[in-house]
Amino acid sequence: MTNYVKIFDTTLRDGEQSPGATMTSAEKLEVAHNLARLGVDIIEAGFPAASPD
Repeated sequence: MTNYVKIFDTTLRDGEQSPGATMTSAEKLEVAHNLARLGVDIIEAGFPAASPD
C-alpha cells in the first residue's frame, strides 16, 4: 500500500468569503492554472451561476 496525500483546494470557492477579498475572472483563472501546475488533485472552483462574471 502506498501512502498518498490528496490535496483538495477551495481557494476559488472560499477565498472571497473574507470581507474585502475579491478576484477578477482573470485572477481566478491564473490561480486555477497555478494550482493545476503545482499538482493539486482537486480544485473546488465554486458555482458559476452564483457569480456575475
